[in-house]
Amino acid sequence: MTPKFTPLKDHDTPIKVLFTGYLCTVGIGYLFALIQILFTHGMADGKFGLSVDDIVYSYYGNRSGTVLEQKLNGSMKENAPEQERFKIMEWVRAGADVNDYKDDGIKKIIETRCVMCHNKEASSLPDFSEFEGLKAYTTQDTGATFASLTRISHIHLFGISFIFMFVGLIFSFAETSTTQYKCIAVGMPYAFLVADIMSWWLTKIDPVFAWLVIFAGMGMGISFLFMWVTSILEMWLYKPVFMNGFGSRYLTWRDSADESVADRMWLFIKTVVSQLKPTAIILKEFVLKYAVPLMKDLFKK
Repeated sequence: MTPKFTPLKDHDTPIKVLFTGYLCTVGIGYLFALIQILFTHGMADGKFGLSVDDIVYSYYGNRSGTVLEQKLNGSMKENAPEQERFKIMEWVRAGADVNDYKDDGIKKIIETRCVMCHNKEASSLPDFSEFEGLKAYTTQDTGATFASLTRISHIHLFGISFIFMFVGLIFSFAETSTTQYKCIAVGMPYAFLVADIMSWWLTKIDPVFAWLVIFAGMGMGISFLFMWVTSILEMWLYKPVFMNGFGSRYLTWRDSADESVADRMWLFIKTVVSQLKPTAIILKEFVLKYAVPLMKDLFKK
């Protein structure tokens, strides 16, 4: 059956160059994003490498200490020698008094080690050039604030959805994947993106949801990698990979009459979607019967 679209391998060379340039650029950007996560969230527990503790400390916080202590033992650990960091932490545990801030030499350490980045000009970082800005971080570490979560949530939802829209658009011209696989691969990043954002808020409430942050991030990465690799291979290496190489086995498996993983996943998705309408009706009745009267009573009070 002749496809209703021009396969990637049959596009004109300028179009291939355009698609490849975009994919390579966002691929490098994705790689740097992962590195940035390792150097921020990945150092939250003071050890290099992303772990569940890093996620908990970043969003829920380390409730046994203060924000400043957590940063000095985590992502800011390399920015000051151990003696100076310990002196700051002693001052914080003693009550973070403004007089001791000047008399004990804490102000000099902050000005030497911190203010070069934490100043009024750095809009994305807290300002430590004034005592009040530093004092706010000597309280209990409760993780990310709701204001910061709101800010980064809308930035990620807008920005990353655009990235996956264009990656998915290019991948939709692939001919080695069935329509079912395409639908699953194109839709997965959006489902995992929403789950990722929600998991930040849930982890802020309860640290048990830290596992969901890692799971959602892995889901986005796997779907991105699958679409990226398939698109590049089809554009430039179709014959050596899919006709003469290991990709030929994939095409044989794809065209097999046996039920595939995609078939089972597609059946599951259709089953879930078919249950959405009755679930929505039940939810609507619940809201009208219980939630709306409750909200009216609250507004009256």
